Formats: sequence, C-alpha cells, structure tokens
Amino acid sequence: MAAIKIFLLFGRSGCGKGTQAKLLAEKYTLPVYGSGSLLRERAAKDDFSGRKLKEFLLRGVLAPTSLIYKEWANKFDVFKEDPSFVGMIIDGSPRKWIEAELLSQAFEWYEWPDSYCILLDISRPEAENRLAKRRICKSCKNIIPYTSESKVLEKCDKCGGELGRRPDDTDEAIKERMEYFEKEVVPMIEYYRQRKQLIVVNGEQAIDKVFADIVEAVENKS
Repeated sequence: MAAIKIFLLFGRSGCGKGTQAKLLAEKYTLPVYGSGSLLRERAAKDDFSGRKLKEFLLRGVLAPTSLIYKEWANKFDVFKEDPSFVGMIIDGSPRKWIEAELLSQAFEWYEWPDSYCILLDISRPEAENRLAKRRICKSCKNIIPYTSESKVLEKCDKCGGELGRRPDDTDEAIKERMEYFEKEVVPMIEYYRQRKQLIVVNGEQAIDKVFADIVEAVENKS
C-alpha cells in the first residue's frame, strides 16, 4: 500500500497556494480539497445551516470553525473507507490555531501520518503588490496571478477572454486579509513550528523554483 501523503498549504493571500497545489496534485496524483469547496457544497443543502452558510458566503463572512471541522470530519470518514485513498492536498485550511489543533487530532484519529505543513513565505509588501495587480478572466473566471510568467499576458491564457481586476481585491479587502494573517495565521504557523512539522519555502521565487524547493523538502522529509 502506498504511503499516504497529506499536504497543508498556507501563507499570505497571493502567495501562490492554488498554483502550487495544482503542481503537487499533478506530481503525486492527489486530489485537491479546500474549505471553500466544502462550504459551498454544504451551502447547497436546504436546511438551517445550509441557508445560513449561503448567506455568510454571499456576504464574505467566515464560517465558524465548528462547521468547517464537521465538514472535514465527514469527508475524512469517506476517505478512510476508500481503499484507493493515498492522500490529498488541502488548500485554505487550517486558517487559525484552533483549526490546526483540530486537524492534528483528526489525523491522529484516522491513523494518518504527519502531514507536510508548507508555508509559502512572502512578505506583506509582496503580497499586497500581487493582490493589487493580479487579474481574473471576465469570461471563464480564470485567476491570473501576478508573476514574471503571467504578468505579460494581455488575454486569458485559457480562453482568450478579457482580463480585469478581481472585484474582491479592493484596497480595503487586501488590508483586511493582511491583518487577518497577522492575527490568526501567524499563531497557527508557530503551532506547526513548535511541533517541528513546518516546512518554510521562499514564495517570492519563480513558480518552478518554489515548486522544486517544496518537492526537495518533501522528499528529504519522507
């Protein structure tokens, strides 16, 4: 049986988590899951939590940790019963210290090995610059990150559609994300650092170099 690999990716908004998640998924043939997709799936159910969660998502309000953890636990039960399960990549969770602790408890309960906790480290000025300059396709909604490889694009590289600024990348929204990172995510990073599970990768490099550093760190740890 193949060794189970579980990746947790975190960092400031704009650090490239989504891009690196896709690259890791291709290399290790793993599915990518995010708290966002889980919550959207839950919000589609016509019950109290579904309706309230749908309202929260429309308003951009964060869902409570208890609800997110419940959805992850339900998903983990499904994975545990699946003989083909060999791991996953989690993008967007955990978001704070208590969620990291709950995930660690869950991994112990399901008898999964230590996860690869990867911090894509970029400075606040770099993150703010990337968010202010990244674009989205107005047709297919493909997000174009602000990198040396993609900043020269004049049209969407997937469908050729017109590019524009993401509506949620306002200056005020970007500031709120940066402050949230300092308040909630930094303590979570220290949690993994103290458990000696943290892998720090310089996220201000070219995409392929960031990916190479992640793979090297993972292989050295395996």
